[in-house]
Amino acid sequence: MSSIIQLLPDHVANQIAAGEVVQRPASVVKELLENAVDAKATDIKLIIKDAGKSLIQVIDNGVGMSVTDARLCFERHATSKIRQAEDLFSLHTKGFRGEALASIAAIAHVEMKTKQDQEELGTHLIIEGSKFVSQEVAVLPKGTSFAVKNLFYNIPARRNFLKSDIVEYRHVIDEFQRVALAHPNIHFTFYHNGSEMFNLPQLNFRQRIVGIFSGKTNEKLVPVQEETEIVQIQGFVSKPEFAKKNRGEQFFFVNDRYIKSGYLHHAVMAAYDGILKDGAQPSYFLYLTVPPHSIDINIHPTKTEIKFDDEQALYAILRAAIKHSLGQFNVAPVLDFDRDANLDTPYHYKDLEGAMPTVQVDANFNPFSEVQPTKSYSGSGGSYKKTEIASSWEGLYVGLKQETETFSASSNFNFEQEEVTASLFDLEDAETTIHRTYQIHKKYIVSPIKSGMVIVDQQRAHQRVLYEQFLVNMTVKQASSQQLLFPLNLYFSKNEMELIAELQLSLMNTGFVFEATKEDHVVISGIPVNITESEVSLVLEQLLSDLQDGIPESSFSQNDTIAKSMAKSLAVKTGSYLTEKEQENLVNGLFACKEPNVSPFQKPTFITMRVEDIDKKFAL
Repeated sequence: MSSIIQLLPDHVANQIAAGEVVQRPASVVKELLENAVDAKATDIKLIIKDAGKSLIQVIDNGVGMSVTDARLCFERHATSKIRQAEDLFSLHTKGFRGEALASIAAIAHVEMKTKQDQEELGTHLIIEGSKFVSQEVAVLPKGTSFAVKNLFYNIPARRNFLKSDIVEYRHVIDEFQRVALAHPNIHFTFYHNGSEMFNLPQLNFRQRIVGIFSGKTNEKLVPVQEETEIVQIQGFVSKPEFAKKNRGEQFFFVNDRYIKSGYLHHAVMAAYDGILKDGAQPSYFLYLTVPPHSIDINIHPTKTEIKFDDEQALYAILRAAIKHSLGQFNVAPVLDFDRDANLDTPYHYKDLEGAMPTVQVDANFNPFSEVQPTKSYSGSGGSYKKTEIASSWEGLYVGLKQETETFSASSNFNFEQEEVTASLFDLEDAETTIHRTYQIHKKYIVSPIKSGMVIVDQQRAHQRVLYEQFLVNMTVKQASSQQLLFPLNLYFSKNEMELIAELQLSLMNTGFVFEATKEDHVVISGIPVNITESEVSLVLEQLLSDLQDGIPESSFSQNDTIAKSMAKSLAVKTGSYLTEKEQENLVNGLFACKEPNVSPFQKPTFITMRVEDIDKKFAL
């Protein structure tokens, strides 16, 4: 039998490797930005078109490459980062596998321009699908420029799996933010379709965070600082009142590399235990520095997962450091039941020295004398004296008889003796109030019907009622708004501001009135009638969270998504007490809906129990 195992050609092997390294345009952005950082660049520009599908270009002013290196860098497992296996345990660079450029070149049109500082001329390379098209000498500035065009042009199935431009653009921004946050000492610029999105000069960590996540971020940051033999921690966490429903601003960096770790996230949440609302997620930007030999980065192609030597100690140190910071800056409440608040020193008396108190002594005072000295009183009308009565039990009754006689002489009062027997209402005509609905465990509403009873889930029922109201407002008639006395200023990140700009028309149809839309915040002067002022930010946060995966193309799907999200945010929650009137309104409103049987999320809103079913239960 002939041999059937054979080596794959290089271009086929590269395309297979590309499936691991490059999942979407954001993967290319990550690899090229990290290469620019490794090249010791101080100025990096990222230019993309059509969310990276048409063009991804990264320009840096790093060390550049020689002619030989420029050709060799596109070969598989060719790298300048490591020399031997032992180097994997002391990594100081982002990349080390040597697969990224070979994988990118296999599935796109790549144009590279590079020049070293000491050379007079640079190299201009063009590669299409792993094939070298041209290599020329060119006059270029110092550094390297990578242009990746027509991603997945030779793998149409993979290109069809890409999401809409909005979704892919959000992923690109996520990767850009992760690299930019890890390296505040580098100037980053980001352009999308010809317009500048970010311009981040060289600043410290705090200013870089504020530059990416709008100016309102500064007031919610609490610094964290801790240094031990195992790990050095620095960074910022947010105050509990700024916690959001969705996870979006959670960043861990280990040795300037962005990572994801559910274990460390749990340590942060443990530090916030007891001071966060249910389901709220705090923001954090934490930079951990550990010895390179104590971590293993080479466990996943994306390098976002890291294995630590001593995870338990890291967990304890991280939790304690955050807890200490929250307490130090008076963010976490201090509960001490044994402390008497009256004994606290007032702030303006804290540094004053105590004066010697003056004591007045009555030398004639004798506690054992039987007759107390007489006390004299003086008033505006003159002075008078009152003689103290001897301390014996007979003294209690002195003058009592005289006072009694005086009271009885003046107590000739007349009282109305006639008894009122008339009633304002005839009892026969008064309607007896019948309890039509009952609330069970603050979760279900029971209402009797002819055949038995109906049990309604109050949260799902309210979601259905609100959902249909919002849909009618957005599609059939203009919703009514309530004007606010003082307009609301709500701050969002740049990504969220773009989403709000696209949703603005639909939100206006629900009843929102936008007075102005600034670069990092919106001014709202009117809100829908069935929303309170305090709920506006929660509703918009939930809406932005639900639209993380993109806004539907069709207007009906867009309205449907907004109506579902707002109904979910505003519906009465399980555990809320409802008055009898509210229960009746909810039940009546549910059965007035077009589809009362299911919630907007296709879950049953009520069940019915017939008398026959109840009889069968008792027949046992």
